[in-house]
Parts: sequence; structure tokens; C-alpha cells
Amino acid sequence: MKTIKLALALVALPLAPAFAHENHAHETFSAGEPGNPQRPARTIEIVMNEMDYTPSRIEVKRGEQIRFVLRNVGKEDHEFLLATPKENLAHAEVMKKHPHMEHDDPNGVRLAPSKTAEILWKFTKAGTFEFSCLIPDHRDYGMVGHVTVK
Repeated sequence: MKTIKLALALVALPLAPAFAHENHAHETFSAGEPGNPQRPARTIEIVMNEMDYTPSRIEVKRGEQIRFVLRNVGKEDHEFLLATPKENLAHAEVMKKHPHMEHDDPNGVRLAPSKTAEILWKFTKAGTFEFSCLIPDHRDYGMVGHVTVK
């Protein structure tokens, strides 16, 4: 019986970081809230390349809903995670320990090369927020963009 328990524990161990991240519940988000697909939204396409976003600066109005269409035209996986710089820097430290972590949050996505995804977001708070790629070293090489909400 001890052998079976040990075997099960060893099998589950590598999965723990992924489950911990995917089940991470956000009660609130610093940059607003997930959008409502029944409401109108302005579409902004963001191209992810090695190692930048185009455009890298966006202005929106408080209360505005944006449909981000994200296209990875690079040769590597890239991410888009919308939060404050402080939150993204803290998350980047976790990503260094778990570089293959998948995001299951409405404010973030990881894309393989040649893939496209959408994030629908309502900006309910004024301020400056960022979107960045938290795959180790990508943010450090300049893969950061900014959203100013007025």
C-alpha cells in the first residue's frame, strides 16, 4: 500500500504547479473585468513577434470594452497578460520556476507560433496598465505593452 501511495504522489508532483495556477481564482482584476459578449466592443489587433507587440501602446476610455485579437507571428510561444506592472513582475518570478505554465485566466493567454486568440475585456478602472509576455526572459527583452485608461 505504501508503494502505491508513493507512486501516486510521485506521478502527481509535477502536475501540482499547473493545477495550482489553473485553479487560481481572481475575485477582482486590477485592469477591469472580463467583457460581456452581448455588448459592443472595439476590436484591437495585437501582433506578437520576437520580442515585441504591435501596437505596444493603447488608449481606451474608462468603461470601454475591447476585443483583443492576438496573433503570434513569431517563432516561439508568446503570452499576453493584462495586469499592473507590479503584478506582472511578481507573476514573472513564478514563471521562472514554472516556464511551461499555462494561463487559464480571462486576462491572459499563451499562444503557440501562428496561432490566434481573443480576449474580451472591459476597462472599469482609470490608470496605466500593462500587457506583457511572462515566459522567462521575454519581458526582459522588451515584450511589454501599455494600456492607458482615461
